[in-house]
Amino acid sequence: MTSGTQRDPLGRDSWDEVADRGKVLYEQRLRAQVEEAKFGQYLILDVASGDYEIGPDHLETARRARAKHPDAALYGMRIGYPATDAIGATLRPIQENKNA
Repeated sequence: MTSGTQRDPLGRDSWDEVADRGKVLYEQRLRAQVEEAKFGQYLILDVASGDYEIGPDHLETARRARAKHPDAALYGMRIGYPATDAIGATLRPIQENKNA
């Protein structure tokens, strides 16, 4: 098993670098455009090109993004939530978490 900070054998960015870049791109370029209208949907973002897909199903949304950019480093998130899913707990929107 490899650490999230290591580069893969093809020299692509580590998972940590992809996640960091994805978060920055979302905050700087996309959040104001998509958060209210697409709240709760899944966003898959190509961190190199800035292209993205949004949809209600994370697998289908990821497939569409992968079809457009087969070798891309993709970042995925659920719009307005701190995580994409929850196991054994209730996932609350980010706004509710700030008030808790």
